[in-house]
Amino acid sequence: MKEEKDYIQKLAEIRSMMEQSSKFLSLSGWAGIMAGIYALVGACIAYNFLGFKTGEIPEESSSSIYLLAIVILGFALISAIFFSRRRAIKNKQPLWNFTTRRLIIDMAIPVATGAMLILILISMDLERLIVPLSLIFYGLALYNASKFTLNEVKILGIVQLVIGLLSLYFSEYSLLWWSLGFGLAHIVYGIYMHYKYER
Repeated sequence: MKEEKDYIQKLAEIRSMMEQSSKFLSLSGWAGIMAGIYALVGACIAYNFLGFKTGEIPEESSSSIYLLAIVILGFALISAIFFSRRRAIKNKQPLWNFTTRRLIIDMAIPVATGAMLILILISMDLERLIVPLSLIFYGLALYNASKFTLNEVKILGIVQLVIGLLSLYFSEYSLLWWSLGFGLAHIVYGIYMHYKYER
């Protein structure tokens, strides 16, 4: 009986080692929470100070809204790196390795494609498609990269895709969909990840 328990324990250890080498496990729930908070603060600024109240981005404040979105993205990326690094150090795991590179590449292709498409849409005065497509391409990026990390990332990707498609159909509520996708969904995901993996 003891030999059987030892065998099962060794198998569990081998499986854990293989998972650590093939999956990026340093994602932090706090990174998701902070990204969601930044998105909600940005949505409040866009609504209350920049006049983004319908599906159309107001022409007079469009450059300010684009700049605000870039600042929010910057803060979200900095938070993701900071909290992931902190978690990697705590778990004595490398932050940068082959798996991390693959994850970034698999996310970068849909994100870069979406960004180029959005720039084309701006040049064609089709700004009402920006919010839906940013959610859709972000969802595709998460889904694509999920094979290198935890299954919850795939679920978040699917949620972003669904919200993006809904915002495409109900485009008059663009800012609300943006807040749900980049804001609330990230906060719920982050809280879940924190309590499941980090406590």
